[in-house]
Amino acid sequence: MHTPDSIDAVQSLLAETGYVCGRALATVVFLSLKLGRPLFLEGEAGVGKTEIAKALAASLGRKLIRLQCYEGLDASSAVYEWNFPAQMIAIRTAEAAGNADREMLQRELFGPDFLVERPLLEAMRPDANGPPVLLIDELDRTDEPFEAFLLEALSDFQVTIPEMGTIKAPEPPIVILTSNRTREVHDALKRRCLYHWVDYPDFDRELEILHARAPEAAETLSREIVAFVQRLRTEDIFKKPGVAETIDWAKCLLALDVIDLSPEVISDTLGAILKYQDDIQKLHGSEAKRLLDDARASLEPV
Repeated sequence: MHTPDSIDAVQSLLAETGYVCGRALATVVFLSLKLGRPLFLEGEAGVGKTEIAKALAASLGRKLIRLQCYEGLDASSAVYEWNFPAQMIAIRTAEAAGNADREMLQRELFGPDFLVERPLLEAMRPDANGPPVLLIDELDRTDEPFEAFLLEALSDFQVTIPEMGTIKAPEPPIVILTSNRTREVHDALKRRCLYHWVDYPDFDRELEILHARAPEAAETLSREIVAFVQRLRTEDIFKKPGVAETIDWAKCLLALDVIDLSPEVISDTLGAILKYQDDIQKLHGSEAKRLLDDARASLEPV
C-alpha cells in the first residue's frame, strides 16, 4: 500500500485500525512518512505511543519490527548475534568428518546460516511489501552509549558486522522512537527526528477512542468511565492512568455486566486503572464516591 498523501488520509487510515488520531499527531506522522524522517514520540505511559506504530504498520501493510529497550542494551544485542550452539555443533561435525580446511570452516561459521538477526539488522533487509515500521520502544530506558550508536545507525541506515562487512538498507525503514521521559534523551538524537509530545486526550477524544476500542459499551457507561478517569488524573496520585487503562477498565466492567458506575464497583475494579497500592488505598470508601459525584456533575446531558 502506498503512503497516505494528506493529513486527512493519515487520520482515515489509522482510524480503520481503531486508532483515533488528532490532527497535530496526524500532521507529524504525515511529515515523517513524506520526508523519510524518524518520528520521536514522548509522553506518559499508556497514551498511545506504541500503539501508533502498530496501527501504522497494520494500515500500510508493512512488517512491524520492535526493539524493546532496557537498561544495559548494547549495539550487538540490537543488531545481531551469532548462533554459538549451532557453530559448536558445526565445528564438532567437521572435526568428526576430518575436515581440516579451517579457513573454509571459519567462513561458514561466520556466514548467513549462523547469523541471528536482531531488530536493527532485520529492519535493514529488503521486504516485498515495502520498508518495515521499526519501533524503538522506551528509548529512555537505555544509556548514552546506545544513543550514540543509534544516532549513527539512523543517520546512514546501515550497520556493520565485522565478520561480514557493512549492510545498508535499500530503502530506509519507517522509524518510530518512543520515550516515557524517565530521563532526557540527548538533543543530537532528537535533532535527527520529528518530535511530538503525546498528551492525555480531552474528554471528547478519549470517548471517541473508547468507542473505537470497546464499541459494545453503552453510551452512558462509556461517558461515566471517561469522566471518572479524567477526574482521577487531576488527583495527587503516583501514577495517573493512561488511555490504555481506560480501555482495560471498560472491558473489565463489561465482563462484569456493569451497567453504570457505583462506589462499590469502582473499589472492586481499581486494579484495572491504578497499579500502585498507595494510589488504590486513597480511593477506597468515600473518596471513590466523591470522584464519581464530581465526574457525573461534569457530564452534560446527552
